[in-house]
Amino acid sequence: MAQLSLPMPGRRLVIGVPYAWLVVFFLLPFLILLYISFVDMGSDIHPFKPIWDSTTGLLKLKYENYWSIFRSSEDGALFQTIYIEAYLRSIWYALCTAVLCLLIGYPFAYFIARSAPSARPALLMMVMLPFWTSFLLRVYAWKGILADQGVVNQVLMALGLISEPIQMLYTNVSMLVGMTYVYLPFMVLPLYANLVKMDFRLLEAAYDLGTTPFKAFWLVTVPLSKAGIVAGFMLVFIPAVGEFVIPSLLGGPENIMIGRVVWDEMFTSNNWPRATALAVVMIALIIVPLAVYYHYTGDKESSGKA
Repeated sequence: MAQLSLPMPGRRLVIGVPYAWLVVFFLLPFLILLYISFVDMGSDIHPFKPIWDSTTGLLKLKYENYWSIFRSSEDGALFQTIYIEAYLRSIWYALCTAVLCLLIGYPFAYFIARSAPSARPALLMMVMLPFWTSFLLRVYAWKGILADQGVVNQVLMALGLISEPIQMLYTNVSMLVGMTYVYLPFMVLPLYANLVKMDFRLLEAAYDLGTTPFKAFWLVTVPLSKAGIVAGFMLVFIPAVGEFVIPSLLGGPENIMIGRVVWDEMFTSNNWPRATALAVVMIALIIVPLAVYYHYTGDKESSGKA
């Protein structure tokens, strides 16, 4: 059977449209951020000082915007700054959120994939239903649930399990609960898309060979769903690192993440160059490990196919 192929101009158009989209809406904004991170705030009508000195013909790059992220002063210790603490805290919360979403979302996705085909649309609709509600309203709802006089404490006190309210709001618990709730659909959907294509006759074959259900799940289902696990983990981890709303509403003063630090630098300190330097470093912390991972996994897959 003959395969249809697009003519060369049509193929270039199909490939060029997404590349043009990435250039306009990702590369150009990133280059603007990179430019601002190497300049200083202006004192006249221009918000930033020029990066090019027309008199000497040299570039005036202010590396202090980056250096101050890793050292608070010339005599200060390296990596002992509030910015590094915010980065580490953000990565830690993002990892915990991704792991919790994986532990909770995998059974959900597996159940939906194994359910009857007629029931899957309704189950998927339940997973996506929170997206129809405002993000802020959903986060504010958790404030009412976890507050000292909220639903959880009222129920526990009514059951006689506690005598006084437990502080759950503005703690690590409220942060992880809010972030896990918000990002859980981003884990369920890619896992479902991967599991629904799985040939479940492989599990039956494993059972016929005497494998226990848990061992069959660990040796057959989990490896076959690795692509969905990685995709869901990245979809949760990447936005969770720069999360701003949930730490501001559910976190306490000790739970400040890098998104809040960037906001404070821009709108409180009015230091846009340092704020953009923080954003560039955050992007590098996310993209570089991803690039290394996909480089080596891509090499393994290509060598395996060969």
